[in-house]
Amino acid sequence: MTELLVGVAIVVGIAGVIVPVLPGSLLVIAAIAVWALLEGSTTGGVALAVAAAFIVAAGIAKYAWPGRRMSAAGIPRRSLVIGALAGIVGFFVIPVIGLPIGFVVGTYVAEYARTRAGHAAWDATVEATKAAGLSILVELAGVLLATTAWIGGVLIS
Repeated sequence: MTELLVGVAIVVGIAGVIVPVLPGSLLVIAAIAVWALLEGSTTGGVALAVAAAFIVAAGIAKYAWPGRRMSAAGIPRRSLVIGALAGIVGFFVIPVIGLPIGFVVGTYVAEYARTRAGHAAWDATVEATKAAGLSILVELAGVLLATTAWIGGVLIS
């Protein structure tokens, strides 16, 4: 029964990575940690350590890799912050789909205000959207690898 509840929590965490409403990675590692503590075995501890390593590595790469791409494209963090805030507002105005719509609109408006050139603002918005998508994919890879470590631990124990 414990594995089923942990599995459900992990699935909810994975969904939180794809639709960033919940802290997906945190939920996944918390669920695996609960399982490992209840398991109380070396296998549980090793599975937790491996899962944590995957999530930490993905967390670092999630910010470093897309950040480099945006810096190379000349997109300031201010535009991304404005895009993220607009995405949060958009999420509440148009549930779920408002998040990406708000992000794109907010980033475009911030970049247009900065550059005063529609084409340059759109190019920057496209790059920022690609970087945000890359960030989600990196985090998703981390939680899926962590989930695989947990499944391995369950099968071994």
